[in-house]
Amino acid sequence: MGHYDLAVIGGGINGCGIARDAAGRGLSVLLVEQGDIASATSSASTKLIHGGLRYLEHFQFRLVRESLHERERLLALAPHLVRPMRFVMPHVKGARPAWKLRAGFALYDWLSGAGLPKSRRLDLADDPAGAPLKPGFALGFEYSDCATDDARLVLANAMGARDKGAVVRPRTRCVAARREGGSWQLVLQSGGRRDTATARALVNAAGPWVERVIETVVRQTPRTRVRLVKGSHIVLPRLHAHDRAYLLPNDDGRLVFAIPFADDFTLVGTTEVDVPEHSPQVAASAEEILYLCRVVSAFFRTPVKPSQVVWTYAGVRTLVDDGRKISSEVTRDYAIDVDGGYGDPPLVSIFGGKLTTYRALAEKAVERLRHWLAFGPAWTAHAPLPGGDLPAGGIDELIAGLREVHPYLTPAHARRLARAYGTQSWNLLGGATSLNDLGRRILGDLYAAEVDYLRREEWAATAEDVLWRRSKLGLVASPAEVETLNAVLVGAAPETTVA
Repeated sequence: MGHYDLAVIGGGINGCGIARDAAGRGLSVLLVEQGDIASATSSASTKLIHGGLRYLEHFQFRLVRESLHERERLLALAPHLVRPMRFVMPHVKGARPAWKLRAGFALYDWLSGAGLPKSRRLDLADDPAGAPLKPGFALGFEYSDCATDDARLVLANAMGARDKGAVVRPRTRCVAARREGGSWQLVLQSGGRRDTATARALVNAAGPWVERVIETVVRQTPRTRVRLVKGSHIVLPRLHAHDRAYLLPNDDGRLVFAIPFADDFTLVGTTEVDVPEHSPQVAASAEEILYLCRVVSAFFRTPVKPSQVVWTYAGVRTLVDDGRKISSEVTRDYAIDVDGGYGDPPLVSIFGGKLTTYRALAEKAVERLRHWLAFGPAWTAHAPLPGGDLPAGGIDELIAGLREVHPYLTPAHARRLARAYGTQSWNLLGGATSLNDLGRRILGDLYAAEVDYLRREEWAATAEDVLWRRSKLGLVASPAEVETLNAVLVGAAPETTVA
């Protein structure tokens, strides 16, 4: 496999962000991921880029400030993937008092700076946001945060790392790592094949597996402990027509989001359930599904039942174990641990972290390697992610441009491509002049040309990769259409572009 300056274990948001940052500073980088890119926690979030409003209750002001700062950066660097959204929080009598909410929103606005629109008080009896809610909710508050496509944000970072020269290998597991001769000696397994690589430094960004990698791959004792918390989500048919989201204060003190999702649906989450040991088969339990349905039904005029749930997913959040008994009170901040004395190749382990702060975390993690490696200055704060270099008019101008050059695209098709791929849409469509040039229609507006692009440029290999991480077309795909996609993937030529 060769010798690298840096090897990264983990193809989630932190690992891909670190690989991109390091490769852009002139380091040779290898990234390995045991599954698909973003196949675990990083594709199982609530799909928000946010400051963490509820973290203010636990006085985590530094984390909130950094998160809000990064929110503004990501709006500029990935405008096709990160979009502003207004959130409505109904006031519940007997819960958090109105004065406390007003103070919290004012502090959130102040920490946000001069970016998105500020919070405001709502009269839910007159505002359209009150129409879907049950009678009795008179007072509400509205504030700004952002929604994102979490898996595609990870993929954009992986592609950005590759564009800067990194070797990205999904479905490759690091089974052993030993210090020897001033380098890390790595044993990698992909399918039934094993090979080796060496690296001057190693980053463990394995998320829920971070302790396991230290214990079983590196054969050391972790110096930082994590707490693993499962968060489950449900997807329902669209609960309301407007484009605002809701933050619902449940009677147990938890806050549950109800967010417009994939045009025709509403995403509801999340739960918090401690798990003693991470399992890749983690799933939403019947109790969690019922819990989320009950929260929605307590606020919306039209009650929902588990039988109406279209899709569920769950992920394991990795929290730095600070000894608190209640999981919701455990810090969402991250820790970067560097192990390695003079002359030893370093091991950098990432504990915790949020989708929103991945870029800042990656920058700090790479900087921690300056004692061992020589590299260039930080650069990601002002460099758009692949697809994010939009025209002056933003996403709307890109959609209009795509339809002008490719008039056979419907408005909905052009919008989906623009929001998923940004300016990479031009590469996907190539010189096509009609739908026939896009090849076989597989389902909806997904054609063979897009599947070929996903295999060639984004490491897609299975129907699940295409339908649930590269897109959310799995929400509308029939079993027959999934079989058609499988047939197309099996019959396609092997990838030639990605490493």
